[in-house]
Amino acid sequence: MELVSSITTKLQGLSTSDHASVVSMNLFVALLCACIVIGHLLEENRWMNESITALLIGVCTGVVILLVSGGKSSHLLVFSEDLFFIYLLPPIIFNAGFQVKKKQFFRNFITIMLFGAIGTLISCCVISLGAIQFFGRMDIGEFDVGDYIALGAIFAATDSVCTLQILNQDQTPLLYSLVFGEGVVNDATSVVLFNAIQGFDLVNLNPHIGLEFIGNFLYLFVTSTLLGVGTGLVSAYIIKTLYFGRHSTDREVSLMILMAYLSYMLAELFYLSGILTVFFCGIVMSHYTWHNVTESSRVTTKHAFATLSFVSEIFIFLYVGMDALDIEKWSAVSDSPGTIVTVSSVLLALVLLGRAAFVFPLSFLSNLSKKSPNDKIDIKQQIVIWWAGLMRGAVSMALAYNKFTSGGHTHLRGNAILITSTIIVVLFSTVVFGLMTQPLIRFLLPDGKSQSSTAVSSHAGSPKSITVPLLGEGQDSLEDLAQQHLNGGNRLRALLTTPTHTVHYYWRKFDNAFMRPVFGGRGFVPFVPGSPTERTSASITTPFQ
Repeated sequence: MELVSSITTKLQGLSTSDHASVVSMNLFVALLCACIVIGHLLEENRWMNESITALLIGVCTGVVILLVSGGKSSHLLVFSEDLFFIYLLPPIIFNAGFQVKKKQFFRNFITIMLFGAIGTLISCCVISLGAIQFFGRMDIGEFDVGDYIALGAIFAATDSVCTLQILNQDQTPLLYSLVFGEGVVNDATSVVLFNAIQGFDLVNLNPHIGLEFIGNFLYLFVTSTLLGVGTGLVSAYIIKTLYFGRHSTDREVSLMILMAYLSYMLAELFYLSGILTVFFCGIVMSHYTWHNVTESSRVTTKHAFATLSFVSEIFIFLYVGMDALDIEKWSAVSDSPGTIVTVSSVLLALVLLGRAAFVFPLSFLSNLSKKSPNDKIDIKQQIVIWWAGLMRGAVSMALAYNKFTSGGHTHLRGNAILITSTIIVVLFSTVVFGLMTQPLIRFLLPDGKSQSSTAVSSHAGSPKSITVPLLGEGQDSLEDLAQQHLNGGNRLRALLTTPTHTVHYYWRKFDNAFMRPVFGGRGFVPFVPGSPTERTSASITTPFQ
């Protein structure tokens, strides 16, 4: 009888636990719906966006849960790194690569890589050195050099999601494109840098360890990129060769989604950067694979990827808002509110300084390679780029949890201080900086709408059929590029002043001659009944849109 009673009690406990989980999920889904509805109602309000809305709703919900639970809890779900890195982040990053305008992205590739990769490293160094200088004198716990460098990587990660919702691509095309490209590369670089730090003992730093660390960073960066490109090409070849659409569009849509997710999981399997891998997989799949499927599958995949990304973004910001009031973390630092304010203020100041340390110098270097004044980044645009990248969000939160918590729980006072300070920085930067971004743009660039006249219209056959202007006027038809290369005396000058144009010219020739005939793409899939290519588009050979 005792055994039966014990089993019954355990089953009842499990049933109660399951029911509590169901209730939590119902409430969370209802809050997601509320965020979408309120975001729609605020669509015309350029001061607000879905990110800020979800954050504020999350904070309000956390307050209500705190009151209902008697101060025991503030969130419906316990933070899980697996939930974030395995399920929520991949759709966001893949969609960023899938929707990017590849022609414009790669024409500005040098500037984007300067900001996204080199700039992130500079920002990380500034923040790390500042943290060592200030926090070393404060009584916040025992941290080594590796912890401070990891802190630099955490706060070097910008929130490109919130930034892109603030900027308007029609009013500020060049700014939108640069911030978009930098944001994705920045996130990837921050995560790669953070992961590289975890594998090294930086307490006893010496030149050998430093070189090994740099080599490991470059290895992760290059191999992650190649894995993403390879997975995308495999998906393109399979779909082009087998023509799934003749019998079932469901199969080709399913294969595209699963191959995209497989690229991320393969990167995690081989301890590479899933963010970088899935981003470049998205670029390759939109350039080749997407054009190999039927027209109905193109529409389906475009909206499916965008929807998954949108819901994941809202989910993350809603949770961050609720977790801001987590009673466990605040209880651990309740005896030192002044320390929390000081640490948060120092981190905010370092974020401002770290971003300024690379935006303005690298913009100067980028302008040296531009011939036309219209293509250069003027000082007002540099200020907007600097400001728009000050927001910190989900990536910073996730990396901070990874470094300073165990299973979502904080046991050490020093770790609790850094976690709560991270939450304050994320909330303050997203809400305050986010709200002030649009007024700043209107003040500095009152004629921003006129910039859209230089737009490069996207092709109707690209995954995102909206205009994403990126470059100024007079930049490169294929004939203009060919003429540049016919002038032998100007070759070196063209290579130095417009290297991205030169690379793009040769890439187009290589792509048309070797890549598209094998992997497909717009205009390179022969028309057969039931094939992905329509008869009207069979002769189109415009590459790299």
